[in-house]
Amino acid sequence: MKKKLLSIVLSLALAGSFGCAASADDSYSADTVNIAIQPSAAFVPLYYAKEMGWIEEALSEYGVEVVWNEFESGPPMNESLASGSSDIGVVGDVPIVSAIAAGQENQLIALTCDAPLSYNLLVSPDSDIASAADLKGKKVATVVGSTAHNLIDKLLKSADLTMADIELINISAGDVETVLVNQEVDAAAIWEPTVTRLVDKGSAKIVATGEDCGLLGVNGMVARKAFVEENPLISRIVAEQFQKGIEALEEPDEEIWAKVAQDLTLDEEQLTAVSSKFDYKVEVAQEDIDGLNDTIEFLVSIGVLTESFDFTPYVNAMIEE
Repeated sequence: MKKKLLSIVLSLALAGSFGCAASADDSYSADTVNIAIQPSAAFVPLYYAKEMGWIEEALSEYGVEVVWNEFESGPPMNESLASGSSDIGVVGDVPIVSAIAAGQENQLIALTCDAPLSYNLLVSPDSDIASAADLKGKKVATVVGSTAHNLIDKLLKSADLTMADIELINISAGDVETVLVNQEVDAAAIWEPTVTRLVDKGSAKIVATGEDCGLLGVNGMVARKAFVEENPLISRIVAEQFQKGIEALEEPDEEIWAKVAQDLTLDEEQLTAVSSKFDYKVEVAQEDIDGLNDTIEFLVSIGVLTESFDFTPYVNAMIEE
């Protein structure tokens, strides 16, 4: 593959505030970028950009092809990045830090959102549970090791309780409705868009969110370190088109909005309601790094990770404040 170099020099150098500075080098060598995406409302701006064809358009003048890899969750996306099948992907906080802990050479090149309101504690509509304090002695279900698990831990602490005060039930994300409707558990923690689907169906009601206990709910855009180093131009353009998607959400095109809703298996009204719970942004702030470090500490506390580390050196923001 022939190396392609551009002689463009940015007029303003991007000085990195964190471990790695955003590159001012507009070089690139790849003729294809493989982008991993998953149907989460945390990544609505990327779906919007995808449906608009903005990334393809922006990279076409450089002869770079865009290939989209669809996944249902973060772990298989990490495997794709590790194997080199994907170059850039969008994932939640647990997959972001777990990949680094496993030895993957990834970098966080942009934020996608903070979303404390998107992580919810649910109960059946007729439940007497009204707050985290009412969870003592109850059966509480979630995907163990997920951000929703962290939500439960933080909610319990906010009520001067611990995990020892509840019976934690491990389930898959798709089982939330079943265990609540069949009264197999007293409460369940899960994330959007499942929350809105269940509430709209009358299968659940919301008791608490991440905002009630200091859960930031960081989601981000990660990339293979080698890809970023060899292709800073491509990496930056993908991040910029995500930013363009954020701006477009202020007045979205109706046809494109309907397509994005279909991508997430929602109707347009549900998508509007769900996306309002996400603070979409690309700039990585110190609070986001703190949020990822909090996730690391939580995973260490439950034995998913063996040791703690500081996430700061793994930030290489393509767009800064």
